[in-house]
Amino acid sequence: MSEKTAGDMPSEISPADSGTAGSGASAVDRRMFLSLSSLGAAGVATVAAATPAGATELGRHPQRGLRFGRDGKFKIVQFNDTQDDEKVDRRTLELMRAVLDDERPDLVILNGDNITGGCDTPLEMRQAMNNVVQPMEERSVPWAITFGNHDEDSTPDSGLDEADMLAFYRSYRYNMNGPTARGVTGQGNSNLLIDGRNGRPAFNLWLLDSGRYAPEELAGQDFEGYPTWDWLRMDQVKWYYDTSVQIERRAGHVVPALMFIHIPLWEYRFMWFGSVDGRTDADHERGKARHRIEGERNEDECPGPFNSGMFSAIQHRGDVRGVFCGHDHVNTYSGDYYGVLLGYAGNTGFGTYGLSGAERNRLRGARVYDLDESADGVLTGTRMRFAGEFDIDLTANDQWMEPLPLPKGR
Repeated sequence: MSEKTAGDMPSEISPADSGTAGSGASAVDRRMFLSLSSLGAAGVATVAAATPAGATELGRHPQRGLRFGRDGKFKIVQFNDTQDDEKVDRRTLELMRAVLDDERPDLVILNGDNITGGCDTPLEMRQAMNNVVQPMEERSVPWAITFGNHDEDSTPDSGLDEADMLAFYRSYRYNMNGPTARGVTGQGNSNLLIDGRNGRPAFNLWLLDSGRYAPEELAGQDFEGYPTWDWLRMDQVKWYYDTSVQIERRAGHVVPALMFIHIPLWEYRFMWFGSVDGRTDADHERGKARHRIEGERNEDECPGPFNSGMFSAIQHRGDVRGVFCGHDHVNTYSGDYYGVLLGYAGNTGFGTYGLSGAERNRLRGARVYDLDESADGVLTGTRMRFAGEFDIDLTANDQWMEPLPLPKGR
């Protein structure tokens, strides 16, 4: 979501638990209307809360741990901003299935804004969530989620919050989310260790809740003129740092990692322009050359009003090879910012805003990560896959479908 008004938009985990994971429409169509309406309902600023004592707990199927293959390889696919209600655009699922069938990943990350407003009942929220996990469940592909600023857009009407949603996701057979880190802001803060062929940790994945919106006031001051998205809190930064240290001690070495958050860090913008204050084409050309930036930037990066300090913590620890986000649907770029990849995964969901006019759906896609435990740093590359590669209809319209059947017992 960009730093635009609605009218401007286009048609806890303990150390012992770490990584186990259970061992033809108008330009403003129904989707856009719901998206804009939800901004009004959700615009009353909220701050992510620590796990409530009475959070729903559903049963969860026993799950194996993650492990590199016999060839020492492991592949991750990231889907971002599937962001729809119970009547999802059919092409969102078509794209997900096509990427899964072509790439055959070992793990999928649904990185926030998995659903949005428009769900009026708990059933409809469950249907919306079920829609976007079925492509993986159908193929027996392990998957995990993070939360974005839109996941609770239907909460005022349905009553299900992120704690309930996390419990629902964790009830699926192939879900890999661990319990959320205790006493830490947000839901779903956790990590997933991937074992090498020798059974020891070879790679790690950090999953963090980047929150929703800034509060209306802080210390008696409002945020007029500042971005009103949320930011990673210091308890999350400390949890990452401390847990990273503990993982290194247990493994006997720094375990390389990727970090997934929904809302970008301020450093993304600094990298694009090669500057804190400069915003010229020349600034970008300098940044592009220095940081080897690839991909498109079609809207401003939309971090919160404060720099969380997470990038400084990452640099100090030296484990995270890349931080990847969503949020800004029509950005697909990535670059090397002082030894750490910073990048977007684009936007998977066809029911959300995209580019303008006939190009609305050109950048719908997914990001792929290739890992090789024998390679230095393990991460050997990352690339985008776009809907156009799979002959998916890119017409700028709305093609919603009835909800997929819920699995028995849900």
